[in-house]
Amino acid sequence: MIKVIGIDPGLASTGIGIVSGKGLTILNYSYGSIHTSSRIALPLRLSQIYSQLLHTLSIEKPDMMIVEDVFSLEKFPRSGIVLGKVSGVILLAGALHNIPIQEIPVREAKQVLTGNGNASKSQLEKSVRSRLSLTAPIKPDHASDALGLAMIGLLRYQDVGIVNGGLRNSP
Repeated sequence: MIKVIGIDPGLASTGIGIVSGKGLTILNYSYGSIHTSSRIALPLRLSQIYSQLLHTLSIEKPDMMIVEDVFSLEKFPRSGIVLGKVSGVILLAGALHNIPIQEIPVREAKQVLTGNGNASKSQLEKSVRSRLSLTAPIKPDHASDALGLAMIGLLRYQDVGIVNGGLRNSP
């Protein structure tokens, strides 16, 4: 059985989704998020995300990590910079645990999970919920996105081999 952690970076809320199984078969899953307060300084918020993620990785011991690749909108360049900082501490935590990491652009994740690279957050959540046979919405949204990323990782894991903590394509 393979365990994959998906992470949707966010300063206020970083989504975490974990799935275990093989290929299209999901045997176990869990999800949640790491929240930080806007009332504390950025370095402390990054430290909270990093520390809580390290703790989760120590407990869960995933075989692979899938992180949503950050992007920046021309209209809000500062948001992209902040997301880059959040993504940096997430990647560092995974690297310190020697977990193979893949970053996936949000459009690619939407395309894989819904068949539409421009799908809305609602469409993505419904697709993830359907794949898990859940009736109640998955909240918060970041956790739903992270679960979707973990599902993609589980699907891709069968086509990937692990070599010295890195990824390689299978022969």
